[in-house]
Amino acid sequence: MSLTSATPETGGTAPRKSAVLVLDDGTVYHGAGIGAVGDAVGEVCFNTSMTGYQEILTDPSYAGQIITFTFPHIGNVGANPEDVETTTSAARGLVLRCDITEPSNWRASRDLDDWLKARDLIGISGLDTRALTRRIRDRGAPKGVVAHAPDGRFDLDALTAKARDWPGLEGMDLARTVSATQTYSWDETTWTLGRGYGRQEAPTRHVVAVDYGVKRNILRCLAAAGCRVTVVPATATFDDIMRHEPDGVFLSNGPGDPVATGEYAVPVIRRIMDRGVPTFGICLGHQMLALAAGAKTRKMHLGHRGANQPVKDLATGKVEITSQNHGFVVESEGLPAGVTVSHVSLFDGSLEGLRFEGKPIFSVQYHPEASPGPEDSHYLFQRFMELIDSDA
Repeated sequence: MSLTSATPETGGTAPRKSAVLVLDDGTVYHGAGIGAVGDAVGEVCFNTSMTGYQEILTDPSYAGQIITFTFPHIGNVGANPEDVETTTSAARGLVLRCDITEPSNWRASRDLDDWLKARDLIGISGLDTRALTRRIRDRGAPKGVVAHAPDGRFDLDALTAKARDWPGLEGMDLARTVSATQTYSWDETTWTLGRGYGRQEAPTRHVVAVDYGVKRNILRCLAAAGCRVTVVPATATFDDIMRHEPDGVFLSNGPGDPVATGEYAVPVIRRIMDRGVPTFGICLGHQMLALAAGAKTRKMHLGHRGANQPVKDLATGKVEITSQNHGFVVESEGLPAGVTVSHVSLFDGSLEGLRFEGKPIFSVQYHPEASPGPEDSHYLFQRFMELIDSDA
């Protein structure tokens, strides 16, 4: 058994190192512990966003992942009860370059470290996140364990074994773990300065949203577009969905391997497609639609995670700066007849959107709800409304 106990820096005045990040190949990074005490295992990825760390840490699509923030100043605007995407955080942990500072924002109600403790999120600061990001970029996302112990003592052999033995995201269905377990209604609309969140009081359409790990801001965007929104669990059957008599069906984002989730989701989606119900898919929902049509997905060497991802709309030539979070992608080769690529990534040319010819169905890999991120792609919610209205 290999034990490590950190010692103070030269001069004896610096605090003891109280956290480690251990990768499955035995690489160890030392730093200062933040958030909850304990350890958590997951896939170590990185996110390039400069803002929106609360939204990122509460995005259900990050289930099973430890997030490395490439922007060094995380926590400087504190935390508040509004900027969250789900009640229970799905991310396993976080990695930061700089220490968390005192909050400096008029909306902050607490500092980030207290918020992390309250959500049982384990983190480490003081790492060379540029070096870690380059390692992930060149060699792919490793499995790892982030551990926080105030006494600075760690069993590195045990932590390495824990990272190595974790099965990884490929083949893992995580949508069930983050999905709602019961049907509920949603009427909250998007946030505006001086008013906060609004309420949809006069909906003109009814959308059923299948929750594979849906973000609240997606539901807000649907409500703001004029929808009464009914949210159903990921495991909802065709009959469960259609008994609500929806004008449209929305397939949400979510975590894990789309093939694993597709075992129960794809047969339901095929029946929805056959019925001709207007359908819009985002992220995992996009991948579910692709699988239902007969396309294939694969795990990426390097996923897309950040709020600065350029995507080109092939129909208009317009370039959108988008928010993204995905480690799996639909393969553009061998798409079935009637399914065409609508958007592509300008980073790596990967498929970012699908159009279903002759059907009121479309999907995108990225996050048009922009939480966090630019609002270039908000028009897609209006496109969904137009499909619903033209089908009425």
